[in-house]
Amino acid sequence: MTSSVAAAGSSSSPPPPSALGGGGDGGRKERKEALGWIEWFRGWCAIVWEFLFQRIAASHVENPLPLPPLDDVTCIVTGATSGIGLEIARQLAESGAHVVMAVRRPNLAHELIQKWQNDKSESGLLLNVEVMELDLLSLDSIVRFAEAWNARNAPLHVLINNAGIFSIGEPQRISKDGYEEHLQVNHLAPALLSLLLFPSLLRGSPSRIVNVNSIMHCVGFVDTEDMNMTSRRRKFTSLAAYSNSKLAQVKFSSILHKQIPAEAGISIMCVSPGVVHTNVARDLPKIVVAAYHLIPYFIFSALEGSRSTLFAATDPQVPEYCALLKSDEWPVCAYISFDCRPTNPSEEAHNLETSQLVWDKTLELIGLPSDALGKLIEGEPVQCRYTSKAQ
Repeated sequence: MTSSVAAAGSSSSPPPPSALGGGGDGGRKERKEALGWIEWFRGWCAIVWEFLFQRIAASHVENPLPLPPLDDVTCIVTGATSGIGLEIARQLAESGAHVVMAVRRPNLAHELIQKWQNDKSESGLLLNVEVMELDLLSLDSIVRFAEAWNARNAPLHVLINNAGIFSIGEPQRISKDGYEEHLQVNHLAPALLSLLLFPSLLRGSPSRIVNVNSIMHCVGFVDTEDMNMTSRRRKFTSLAAYSNSKLAQVKFSSILHKQIPAEAGISIMCVSPGVVHTNVARDLPKIVVAAYHLIPYFIFSALEGSRSTLFAATDPQVPEYCALLKSDEWPVCAYISFDCRPTNPSEEAHNLETSQLVWDKTLELIGLPSDALGKLIEGEPVQCRYTSKAQ
């Protein structure tokens, strides 16, 4: 790794958990039904702070972020046809990686690849990019994608779960699989994809799973008895659905991080890209979109927002930091902030009791047995109810 990338996070080795600030004791806590008002207030303070000061806090990070040569590195990037995902895929490919664009619209992806290649024609650089269809609103599509990739018996070094939705102000929508769309796209689908690709990630070890998360998880709360938010115990809002799905992703990732044996060599992390002007905001009310354009100084471009994910996917110190958290039995997985530095997720994210409940419920919802991870690590077949084939 080039020193410029390492310097984006820290000039020394990654800080131990005690140096990250904030936090949670990792012990068992009483079952809660909602965030306490103090936690809620702290969460919104964190969101406002990130919005107002992210550009200042990340002023030390180069834009674009310098990447090392990535020849012989294979990366799968979901949602790679727009916003952060597009920038991630393009920069990884230009650094020599074999990039797989996992997208809903393959034709658009092919057009982008042609454009990127034309832009590099004078340099003679031949990009190694391919396209595979993937629809996160269909768990069957995820299973078919994983089956097709695993059948290659090829290594996978980096899985970047980037695709996400945030439909502010929209009514509740349920996918054909029966799940609230924010929950499925932002949490259930990436969880299923990550687990089903474990055989390939093990072949690519040391490998990484990078989940593009959000500061909005700080005001989220996951009720495992009502993850779809259909019981009417809580009023549905798209803001709550988005925040809850992002917190669920952190909690699931933390248990996955704890359960993977160190010798497997798979690092799990979540990343905050910052407040970014991307197509995730395409469903915002017009007045909010107008406000986005009026305050460009505060909001990152997609290029700026891609830096923390690229840092997490390529910096050599990140796996060392993940291993340090595992050895110290830290209650949460690694969380990389928009400024390419380790940070602590929310206090609720540290609640191991609810994190375990989220893990168990997620496996149930995505149709995998409770012992799926152990079997996948041992190389045994695992049956998912969304397909007739074994992995």
